[in-house]
This record gives sequence, C-alpha cells and structure tokens, in this order.
Amino acid sequence: MYAVIKTGGKQYRVKEGDLLEIEKLGAEKGRKINFDQILLIEDEGRVLVGTPVVENAVVRAEVVENIKGDKVLIFKKKRRKQYRRTKGHRQELTKVRIEKIHPDAKLVPEDELRVETLLVRTAAPEIEPPAKKAPKPAVKQAVKPKKVAEPKAAPKKKTEPKPAAKPKKKVKE
Repeated sequence: MYAVIKTGGKQYRVKEGDLLEIEKLGAEKGRKINFDQILLIEDEGRVLVGTPVVENAVVRAEVVENIKGDKVLIFKKKRRKQYRRTKGHRQELTKVRIEKIHPDAKLVPEDELRVETLLVRTAAPEIEPPAKKAPKPAVKQAVKPKKVAEPKAAPKKKTEPKPAAKPKKKVKE
C-alpha cells in the first residue's frame, strides 16, 4: 500500500515505515501528526484517486526530528563590473516516519487518530485581519501663525568671460 500526499507545496509518494524529510511543520520531536491532503491511495491493485483529494483519507506520521538541510550557495555576478554577491541558505526540515495509511478515517477508532495530533493542511490558514484601532479623540491644538514666505534671492548676474591672458615674453640670456 502506498499513498501520494501533499505538504509544503510538494507531493510525496509514501509507504508505511518510510522516513521522509519535508518542509518544517513546527511540531516537536515525538509528536504524532496527520496529513489530510491525500491525492492518491493504492491498496493491493485498488486505486483511489482524489478530486483533488481523497475524502476521509488520513496518513499518520510521527516527527522524528527537526533538522536543517544542506547549504545552498547563491552567487550573483556581473562581468567586468567588479560586482559579486554570495549568499547561503539552509532550509529547515522536519523528518517524519510514516506509521499508517488510513483510506477511510471514519472506520478508524477515534482514539487512534486523536493522540496529540496536529492536522497538517497545505492550504493557507484563514487569517483574520488585525483589529483596527479606535480613532484617537480629537485634541484642539493652538493655531500656529502661518509663516510669510521670504523673497527669493536675486538672480545671479551674467558675467562676461575674461579675455585670454597675454603670453609672457621669454628673456634671452
């Protein structure tokens, strides 16, 4: 039996017992998690394909550890311009072990799925906009007198170019 799950914007083909490195989930080591975005399940020749996900299907996994991936170097260069930039990036990952694939979670006992589970959804969570602050009460301020604009400086006079300097005569010795 295997399943295709979607998490972190990627799709993974998983079997029971697989060790998988996925995008960081924010779960502690040893925590049980459930993936509900199951795109396909194959069980002994019987294939369930979701539209887009298989309804009521759950893949149960346990967080093994939170790690950082290999360092990726980003190098930018513009030739003949003495421009070079080097950056590095290490992606934070979560290593999970797939425990069980449930094609129909309704048939699974409630306590088996409920043990400290974190439901992983790939869709962006609905975030409420921050509450708007109440407007501040109007405070009367003293009226400041307006500044009178000062006259601008007089325009510069055009000067005529000076005549070229006369060449100096060389004294013969």
